[in-house]
Amino acid sequence: MKKNLSLLVIAGSLLACNDQPGTKEPEARQVTQYTIEQFYKSTNVGGGAISSDDTKLLINSNESGIYNAYEIDLGSGQKKALTTSTKESVFGNDYVPGTTNFIYSSDKGGNENDHLFLQKGNGSVKDLTPGAKEKATFFSWSRNNQSFYYTSNKRDPRFFDLYKMDTVAWKPAMVYKNDNGFDVGALSDNERYLVLVETLTTSSTNIFLADQQTKQTNKLNTDSIEGNSFPIQFSMDNNTLYYATDEGSEFQYVVKYDIPTGKKEKLYSTNWDLMYMYLSYNEKYRVIGVNEDGKNKLYIFDHKTGNPIDFPKIEDGDIHGVSISRSENKMRLTVGNSKSPNNIYVYDFSTKELKRLTNTLNPEIKEDELVSAEVVRYKSFDGLEIPAIYYKPQQAGKDNKVPALVWVHGGPGGQSRAGYFSLIQYLVNHGYAILAVNNRGSSGYGKTFFKMDNRNHGEKDLQDCVWGKKYLASLPYVDSSKIGIIGGSYGGYMTLAALCFQPDEFKTGVDLFGVANWLRTLKEVPPYWESFRKALYEEIGDPNTADTVRLKQFSPLLHAGNIKKPLMVLQGANDPRVLKIESDEVVEAVKKNGVPVEYVVFPDEGHGFVKKENEIKGYGQILQFLDKHLKGDTTKTKLN
Repeated sequence: MKKNLSLLVIAGSLLACNDQPGTKEPEARQVTQYTIEQFYKSTNVGGGAISSDDTKLLINSNESGIYNAYEIDLGSGQKKALTTSTKESVFGNDYVPGTTNFIYSSDKGGNENDHLFLQKGNGSVKDLTPGAKEKATFFSWSRNNQSFYYTSNKRDPRFFDLYKMDTVAWKPAMVYKNDNGFDVGALSDNERYLVLVETLTTSSTNIFLADQQTKQTNKLNTDSIEGNSFPIQFSMDNNTLYYATDEGSEFQYVVKYDIPTGKKEKLYSTNWDLMYMYLSYNEKYRVIGVNEDGKNKLYIFDHKTGNPIDFPKIEDGDIHGVSISRSENKMRLTVGNSKSPNNIYVYDFSTKELKRLTNTLNPEIKEDELVSAEVVRYKSFDGLEIPAIYYKPQQAGKDNKVPALVWVHGGPGGQSRAGYFSLIQYLVNHGYAILAVNNRGSSGYGKTFFKMDNRNHGEKDLQDCVWGKKYLASLPYVDSSKIGIIGGSYGGYMTLAALCFQPDEFKTGVDLFGVANWLRTLKEVPPYWESFRKALYEEIGDPNTADTVRLKQFSPLLHAGNIKKPLMVLQGANDPRVLKIESDEVVEAVKKNGVPVEYVVFPDEGHGFVKKENEIKGYGQILQFLDKHLKGDTTKTKLN
């Protein structure tokens, strides 16, 4: 649920405390108001595996209306579809080394039971993990490229075992049987060493080095220091493990652990969290991504010398991830910014050329009419500084006051970041100021801040949202009487909590698949969350103990009689995390109050919406709802 274990997360994204945004306010101006259909003509892209011969790139894109696998020719830049699914999303994992065959993942209707499929160059497809309730995840290739590793819960739905599958007969063999519920985090190339992760709380873990030859297991973290540690990867010679930890620090840093001697060395640290580290195939390059105030900054080093490698600057770039080809000649980068969906670039280390391969923003939309995200900070009820991402509509001014929304990210423990989300830009484009708060308990601002909402959900974190509303109300171009709250997953819970427990603060609420009844949600977690169940209960409460008193006290469904402001709820019927019954019962309870409530259910979605037709329908209706109940404008047509 926190850090890399977020369970209820929806995608979303320095000024002195309480400063007004920007050093000089730009003049208010009218801009073209684009339709929801225009916003969702933009495409989302991801992945980016480079073929063995450095000529092609395997990516994922939703340009067809649903995610499919595509291939980009790195020479010509031409893109072609490799899959043509119209029902289930397809996400390419990687090429089979030395071939044009590839492996992809897909579930059914958002149920999260992903299977791994092999698609050959002739288009034939084979389900490699066909178990009826099996959930499988691609792990890595063997060093000799003749097998791949993956995790699967087919033996026991609670735990993920590690398997190896050859690329000739495509038969699985178990590498590690997971009987203790620990997660396999890394595997050495010679298969001798495993790193096992035991989740204790959402902010602390144990990591163990398991030697499959000697059958000895050694704990790497220190008992006396609480910390969150996770493995990165083993060295090519199998003698070194790189892992990240925040032991003795507010922020995640990199440790180099020498296996033969047990010596630990701090390899990289800064005053922000490490997001990722990556060693190229033959360890020529070390790539590090650091979460600097809501954006990932990229650092590249010569791994042997530690010297930094010059790299072209990407303006307003949030580097979500990278991969380097086996030849170490080319690097794929996935880069986002606040005014455009992610784009994919390729960098040639020999020519120093950085080439953009995708253009994801709908060309009908002028980028200069969208709004750049801005990091702001405000003080909460107790003086704690709260970071937030702010979007000011172009048309807002002292003579044209606009309505506003407090946006709450998923989690708990997620982070609003300065990235692109079509729904946010759509609402801002139509005149809504948005403050995406990073309430206490959010990641990215140190582990003390991260733990501040433990066993306190619906109280101090909610107050941070209320004080975010006060911050918005202090802006001279915001109509203080027209401020609502919106969020997805945990943010949906916060929306419901705001309307229940602070019923006079927000004028409206929009809940996207939010938790309504903690007792039921915590008891009905999917079986494959077993390794995380204890940590989940530690943070939020154990529904099998006296914690039920607090869980009932802060479950919005049990206090829905307090809701007196208009509410909109969106829900996927196949959601395994927040069950549909949660939203069903909230809607029925609010209807009994005589309060306007709108309910949109998608029969073919899970926890989050990935089909464009559903995003267009649901997100378009959000604007209609807000125009009616927050802005008070009933003249808008349904074309928007």
